[in-house]
Amino acid sequence: MTQTFLVATVFAACLAASAMPAAAGLGEAGELEHARANARAGGPVSERDAELLERWGCLSGTESKFCRRLIQRSTHRTDARHERGRHRYD
Repeated sequence: MTQTFLVATVFAACLAASAMPAAAGLGEAGELEHARANARAGGPVSERDAELLERWGCLSGTESKFCRRLIQRSTHRTDARHERGRHRYD
């Protein structure tokens, strides 16, 4: 009886663990990976995805329009900071 109960408990625990999404319990890291997967598939699908991608960035090689805009915007900001810094120290 005890052995049957133990097997049933382990089976139920495995079943419950497999029913949870892969990102469950990972917090923002799981959400970020989900957002990056959506970006690789064509773009962010929600405001939260867009927010995470703006904050942490897309993976290199992601070809969505949204990620290309982020790269262009960050490159433009970096160039502007470089120009300001260069004039200050010359």
